[in-house]
Amino acid sequence: MYRIKTFNKIALAGLERFDPALYAVSEQETAEEGILVRSANLLDYPFPDSLLAISRAGAGVNNIPLDRCSEAGIAVFSTPGANANAVKELVLCAMLMSSRDVPGAIRWVREKASTGVDVSTIVEKGKAAFVGPEIYRKTMGVIGLGAIGSLVSNIALNMGMDVYGYDPFLSVDAALRLDRHVHVVKDINELYRKADYITIHIHYTEKTKNFINAQAIASMKPGVRLINLARGGVVDDDALIPALDAGQVTAYVTDFPTNRLVATPHVIAMPHLGASTPESEQNCAVMAADELRDYLENGNIRNSVNLPAVSMERSGVMRLCILHKNIPAMLANITTLLSRDGVNVENLSNKSKGDYAYTMVDLGEKVDASVVTDLKNLANVIRVRVIA
Repeated sequence: MYRIKTFNKIALAGLERFDPALYAVSEQETAEEGILVRSANLLDYPFPDSLLAISRAGAGVNNIPLDRCSEAGIAVFSTPGANANAVKELVLCAMLMSSRDVPGAIRWVREKASTGVDVSTIVEKGKAAFVGPEIYRKTMGVIGLGAIGSLVSNIALNMGMDVYGYDPFLSVDAALRLDRHVHVVKDINELYRKADYITIHIHYTEKTKNFINAQAIASMKPGVRLINLARGGVVDDDALIPALDAGQVTAYVTDFPTNRLVATPHVIAMPHLGASTPESEQNCAVMAADELRDYLENGNIRNSVNLPAVSMERSGVMRLCILHKNIPAMLANITTLLSRDGVNVENLSNKSKGDYAYTMVDLGEKVDASVVTDLKNLANVIRVRVIA
């Protein structure tokens, strides 16, 4: 019986993926092998020795201590693309709000009505304060062309915009999702110079902290409208606010409000609504549960943010899953040890990611516990699992 501890409220569609004959799933589980989480802060959570994997029902993992997980041999999964459509739709909403000041116009009508004025008699005069440009035939800049960025790029094209995209780590899969009319640029300054609207879809890391800074803003087209539904930290507020005051940035729409931003004119701040749809929550929960199950039951790694992607059909009678440091001769050491004990290897897969590597070995026969112990005692081996 696997024990899965849940944090936050996980959509029922995801919880139903766990066979109750094989899994105990609740917020009260202890000595858990798996964790299902949304936005709960796990940075200081004391992981039990039994913990094998954490699956985040969402894309961002800044609430999970990745380095600590990797060192402890804990796989961390996310659900890229599961909430992409929900975020894409909110980006469209953000573009329109940044152009026509829809929130300000609604607020004005309500304020006038609250004073007792017959608003029907003043709307024609008052609407002039909220005039803004159409997005048709304007230029959209998309920073980050993953699951969300590619959808945003394609829908912007369909709405008659010219689209420039930037992603130094553009994958083959992402490139195939992009409409061929998207201008993918290697120099982000080209995007800055041409874009009337810029939307950001990158992860928040130490390398992307304050990605939109004073230098970036100075390189942008005057009057640009900036949309950030990624993470608050990718935009430097200290650089943004003076740019809003000066008119270099006409409007800033963000899903990550702070008191300071809320008090700043020309900022439209929302309470992290990007993935807040029932469809998105269900998609994320199902994907997170399936990733966790596949890892626990089969050792396969899909959509891990800290370990390499390794997936292999089951063969043989026993599977060894070995997480180890990515250093020379590790694979040779593993296979040499198995050969020494006369173990027949049916199938093998090995992949690496950064400092870590993962080896799956399917064996034609069951091995003694002593063989597993010898594998665990190999230098630079972090964790060994046996799946029968």
